[in-house]
This record gives sequence, structure tokens and C-alpha cells, in this order.
Amino acid sequence: MKQSLQLRTSQHLALTPQLQQSIRLLQLSTLELHQELEQILTENPLLERLDDPLDHSIRLLADGVLCSTGTAASEGAGTPTEASSSSTADTDASFENSDNLAGSEVTSSSEADWSFDDIARTTKTPDDDDSRPQLEASHCSLRQHLMEQMQVTVWEIRDRALVELIIEALDDHGYLEEPLEEIHSRLPTELQIDLEELSIALKLVQSFDPAGVGARTAAECLSLQIKRMPKIAQVTRRMALAIVENHLALFAQRDFSRLKKALDCDEEDLREAQLIIRQCNPHPGAIFGSSTSDYVVPDVIVKGTKDGWEVTLNHNVMPRLRVNAMYANILKQSKGEGSLISQLQEAKWLIKNMRQRFDTILRVAQAIVLRQRNFFSHGAVAMRPLVLREIADTLGLHESTISRVTTQKYMLTPHGMFELKYFFGSHVATEAGGEASSTAIRALIQQLIGAEDTKIPLSDSKITDMLGEQGMVIARRTVAKYRESLKIPPVSLRKSL
Repeated sequence: MKQSLQLRTSQHLALTPQLQQSIRLLQLSTLELHQELEQILTENPLLERLDDPLDHSIRLLADGVLCSTGTAASEGAGTPTEASSSSTADTDASFENSDNLAGSEVTSSSEADWSFDDIARTTKTPDDDDSRPQLEASHCSLRQHLMEQMQVTVWEIRDRALVELIIEALDDHGYLEEPLEEIHSRLPTELQIDLEELSIALKLVQSFDPAGVGARTAAECLSLQIKRMPKIAQVTRRMALAIVENHLALFAQRDFSRLKKALDCDEEDLREAQLIIRQCNPHPGAIFGSSTSDYVVPDVIVKGTKDGWEVTLNHNVMPRLRVNAMYANILKQSKGEGSLISQLQEAKWLIKNMRQRFDTILRVAQAIVLRQRNFFSHGAVAMRPLVLREIADTLGLHESTISRVTTQKYMLTPHGMFELKYFFGSHVATEAGGEASSTAIRALIQQLIGAEDTKIPLSDSKITDMLGEQGMVIARRTVAKYRESLKIPPVSLRKSL
């Protein structure tokens, strides 16, 4: 077999660095985008940001008053500093226009330097005695709260050490999960601590606030709280204690028939005991948790107008970038020589890709609103089936691009904040030959359960029949799956007296 060389022409898609950056920026969330941008700004001196995150920071003046830099800037208007800033801004703007560099209009603001003259400034009003704002109090943990109570109730050093040992063993919910025997076994024998002493220390902890702290089980936690509730009839208190101490499983399963038989009581007495138990907190230490709420910033905002629904970008999350004029002038005079020419090109690419990212998000959001306009008018029950392919074909984009755009991008609507993926969903056939969105079916299930009689709650089979009466062909197991996704308990746990 003879070897030979042949030339062939073929076409293939090559991911250039610019295309790779565009794809990466498109799939990032708003938070990840700003983190990525801060990293790029530290590495590329030719790129600068006009919307400084510290523009609206808070300063502490000499008299202890908090003052924002934006306020100080407005007070210093008309100073020579502003004139020089305006001159610099005009120079930068003219450079950007002449060299056709991607950027945006420069907004100049003067910042007055900190000085003792700030003492003369005041933000007091005639109704205020002090201009100093109220600062948020420091967070108090469960351990600190219990230790403060121990300082004023326990005086003996040995007793304090045992109580502190019990407090340190509590979990975040205020429970003592480790048995006292195991805690006692770890103590040095030379201390001569009896198990009875640990039990007394635990009783002291259980007498602290909040009620129920130091409990070893859920039944003990509820029992401690019921015993400390004031102004409760003794008959009702005894019945509530009997339920949580002996029949808590039946109460959790809402098996009221067996409860009435076991307690030998009527429905009215059981209802009063149920109201007492529901006032208890099964996790007494959770109120001292330091968990912070997660929040998201919308990328697009939808507002109703007389002409329909208007979709706009949230300009607060759009970074304002431009090429640094000083470095660009140096490169212009040196005719492109030097190591900064590649960074200049990267800066232009980033500005272009950033604009393309937000333009794509806006186009996709507008297409979604156009197809889901009934949702914005009537709510989730009017959601229509929608798939990524439909939006991709309409905008002339690839389906993977739509998937990147709709991931971790959020839309603020009159009905609340939603991820763009929320508006896409599978469909269920109807008797009329049409299709119903799975999101709309979930909303209907939630409405039906919300309007049910809690004494006779709706079963999954009954919900299936009610949806069938509205022309939606759906299986019972599908109703159960949708109900579980809505975190709605089954019929046995929704029943009440």
C-alpha cells in the first residue's frame, strides 16, 4: 500500500477566545458576573468602571454622624474640584467618540475630603433630638442568652461549671441530643461528679428561657412549654400533657378517633388541647439562629402599561465600563506598540460581550412575556405550555443559548420575583384536544386545597376527578407528585377537628 499526501478543505466551528468569553458571561448569574468583572478589572489596567460600588458608601463624621458620600458630593458642587472633574470627563468622552471605543457617558461628581468642617454640618431636624441613627444591635446567640441567665441564678462555682457543660452540649435548636450518661462518662473521675448532679444541672437549664430548651426529645420539649403556660384550665393542661407525653405519634398523624378513644374525651376537649399544643415551639433555640436571608436582584423588570406589558433591563445590575483614556492615548501615540495592545483588545471584547449579554437577556425576556401575557394578567393558573425550542426558533438562537440565558436570571413581575426558567414547563393534554401547562395545574391544585374543608380534606383521587371535570386529563400519581412539589402534606395530615 503506497503512502501519499492529500489536501482537503473542510469547515468546522472554532471557539475563539472572544466567543468563549461571550458564552461564559451569558451563563453567569448577576452576582457571579460582578465577581468575574472585579477580577478582570484588577488584571486589565485598560478597563475601568464608571459605576463605583463605593459611590453610595457611608462615612463616619467627626461628631459620630453617618453621612453618605453622595450627599457630601452634592454639597461640594460648584467647587474647583468639580470643574476639573468635568474637564476630565469631557476629555474622556471626546476621546471615546473620536476613537469609537465602546463605553458610556461619564458622570462626574466631586467628593469633599473629610475635615473638621464636617462638624458644622448637621442632618438634624426640628423633631429629632439627636442626628445619630439607631444602629442594629449585635446578635445574641442561644449560648450567650443562657449564660446570661446562669450568671444571675447560679452562684456556686461547681454548679456553674456543670450548667455551662450542659449549655455547651446543646444543639442549635436547644436540644440535648447526647445522653447524660455519655457526658458523665467523659468527665474526669477525680472530680467526683455524680450523675445526679448532672441531672440537677439539666433541670436548671430547662428552667431557663426560652421554654423547652434543654429537652432531650420533642415530647419533653412540648411538655416543658405546656407546664409553663399561664392561665390554662387544669383539665386542658393535663390532657395536652397526656397527648405529648404518651400519644404524640397519633397527634402527629391526626388520628383523632384513636386519640379520643385513648383519652376517653369528647371532640371539644380534644380541640382545646390541640390549640394549646399548637402554641408550642418544637425548636425553641431556632429563634437565636444567625442565618441570613438570601435574596436575588432582578435582571429584567416587567411593568403594565396602557399598551400592554413593558419589559426593561434593571440598570442597577448593568456595569458601566469604558477603556481607560490615558492608556489608550499612550497606545495611540506609540502606534500600537507595547504589551498593552492585547489588553486593549480584551477590554473592547469585554465591553462588547457585556452589551451582547444584556441584549440577549432582554430579547429572551420580551419573547417570554409575549407568550405568557395571560400569566401577567391572570396569574399562574393562566400559564401556557412553553419549551426552550419555541423561544430559540423565534429569536434565531440555539436552544443551549436560551438555556444559559434563563438559568439564574430573574424577572420582577407584578406577581413577584421569578426565575426565567419558571415560565417554561411541560404540558398535559385536555379533553378538548388542547394543552395545559404543568405550572397552571399546580396552581389549580393549590387553589383547590386552599379552599377545602379542613374537616373533610380533598384526597388526591378527588382532586383528580375535579381536574377532570375541568377537562384536564391527569393521573392520580401525577397529582400526588405535583402536591409534593408544592410541599403540601397528604390528606391524612391536613385533617383537623
